[in-house]
Amino acid sequence: MEFELEHAIEILGQTPSTLDSMLRGLPDLWLVQNEGPETWSPYDIVGHLVHGEETDWIPRAKMILEHGEGRAFEPFDRVAMFEKSKGKSIEELLDMFATRRRESLHELNEMHLTPALLEKRGMHPELGVVTLKQLLATWVVHDLGHIRQIVRVMAKQYRDTVGPWRAYLSILDD
Repeated sequence: MEFELEHAIEILGQTPSTLDSMLRGLPDLWLVQNEGPETWSPYDIVGHLVHGEETDWIPRAKMILEHGEGRAFEPFDRVAMFEKSKGKSIEELLDMFATRRRESLHELNEMHLTPALLEKRGMHPELGVVTLKQLLATWVVHDLGHIRQIVRVMAKQYRDTVGPWRAYLSILDD
């Protein structure tokens, strides 16, 4: 599928409500479990998404438009949520994510991106030259990957309880 900004925005706009319907009101038992050391819980993932809204996607898009390849992106702290989310409920994080995402999509709309602007190039500190279109496509895939991750983490909580059906549940072996 070719990248279409309109289609990307559709997915990006749905992520907050998708996560809200999956996670709001669940007991902590579902929200804080992970897959073992160095892995993230659904709570951690939502905090990570909030942090990304604040420091990653739109700031990098603006940097591409303003500086092109002349200035590399600031490195993204993938684990900043462990400190930034402390003391917040899942409801607070979901609300923050929804608010930040609305603001991000508003800013994206205000950029009035054209096909030529989507081809503008920027500089990633590790990956090198990237285009605005690649950044925006990555944003969509990043959302979808974390939705998948949340579902996988939650499913694995019953890995040992499903008995012989485990043979049919490939998500438990991902």
